[in-house]
Amino acid sequence: MFAVKYTGKFGFIKPWTAVRDGETFSQQFLTPSIIEGIEKKLFPELLANNGKISKIIRHKLSYGDIDSQQEVTQTRGWKKSQNQMTRERSIIKRGVMLDPVLYLAFNDKADAEIAAKQHICLCRNEDILLPDDEIYDFSEQEFAELDGFELRFGQSGQSFLVGYNRFDNGSPMYGWIEYNGNKLL
Repeated sequence: MFAVKYTGKFGFIKPWTAVRDGETFSQQFLTPSIIEGIEKKLFPELLANNGKISKIIRHKLSYGDIDSQQEVTQTRGWKKSQNQMTRERSIIKRGVMLDPVLYLAFNDKADAEIAAKQHICLCRNEDILLPDDEIYDFSEQEFAELDGFELRFGQSGQSFLVGYNRFDNGSPMYGWIEYNGNKLL
């Protein structure tokens, strides 16, 4: 398999529940719809193939640490008080990945070459990851030994619900996590 390595300074993957609690941490794995969204960004000719991942065969995500960052949010609605329109504010803390590293693997070297010329975002447009110049040629075993998290898609005895697929009419997505490395955060 041919892999492209993407790196960045920080990244946040919105938890699939998207609940805005006072403190929320980045999800540590990429769901099928996130991988499909990245694939559609890299290969726009696949935009019509909803609910299907065609070119990315494996992925592996790791990071250096998680940093808690504070963010001010405002409600959608306006409130009138003392002849002024105001919006309520609240503060949330986000656990953001520092120095994320993402490997995307392809069967076809030509697909890896196309991917290696483009940036990607995990889930927010400001969290940009840039590709390395090198395309890696890994065996299945070598890829499995890379540090990081990979959500293996599908149902098995280890699977759990990981979200609802926005590309496939909100159908449930299942998978199980494989992890290789020295620490879990």
